[in-house]
Amino acid sequence: MLDDKTQFFMKPIGYFRAEQIKKYQVPRQAPLSDSEGLIELLPQVQFEQALTGLEGFERIWILFRFHLHTHWKPKVLPPRGEKKQGVFATRSPHRPNLIGLSCVKLKKICGLKLYIVNHDLLEGTPILDIKPYLNYADSFQCQKQGWLDDLTAADEVFSIQWSSQVLEQLQYLEKEWDCFLQAKITLRLQVNPFPSSNNRIKLIKGNNYQLAYQTWRVNYSIDNSILLVFSLITGYDKETLRGNRSSRWEDVPIHQAFIQRFGGMNSCDSEVAT
Repeated sequence: MLDDKTQFFMKPIGYFRAEQIKKYQVPRQAPLSDSEGLIELLPQVQFEQALTGLEGFERIWILFRFHLHTHWKPKVLPPRGEKKQGVFATRSPHRPNLIGLSCVKLKKICGLKLYIVNHDLLEGTPILDIKPYLNYADSFQCQKQGWLDDLTAADEVFSIQWSSQVLEQLQYLEKEWDCFLQAKITLRLQVNPFPSSNNRIKLIKGNNYQLAYQTWRVNYSIDNSILLVFSLITGYDKETLRGNRSSRWEDVPIHQAFIQRFGGMNSCDSEVAT
């Protein structure tokens, strides 16, 4: 047990700003995303001086706090694999001190704002520290990766193909409703598109699967390393679409218009978005 002499406290140096507000909107690792965001450092703390020289680095390390988590777990079930591992052998956010570490690409610095790409952080994430990425000190090609070496497709990235109908549906949602789903669905399916704990993917039949993404359901098939998305349907049930049941989301009118144009009631999903 830690006593009062060994405990310490950390204050955020700033906060992260991005459109991602839900955990499922970010990748499992920062390099898998091309999402943009920015760090806003706190004013009147001389952080302008602390940033001197950082603009010349292409990548930076960010230390942050998992602010949406309140407890830790000694063993967790990773997204890949079917066996629990010790939390120190994973990148799980359920850590004793709830501290995260990400290597992101630095685009530019404007005053106290750092614009970055390839992040896996959520809006409002408290930033604890920033460090430059150094090639000679931070890059290692390790031969042994523990339990990951036992997974046959641990690093496999799937090629995503879209049916003409799904592409038409996605274009309609973007043009008429400013609803951009394609990049976000790609992010969810490129790595580990198979059912596992809490990834909202289930086997339908044979090599056909369904992803529950927000209030939408994405049906796809897998053939070797090629994934074909052949159907996009609503996740709402008939009662919600008729206005007889409320939803915590605000996109019911989008789904109503979508069904009126394309059809596609969801008849096989048991996880109804409400």
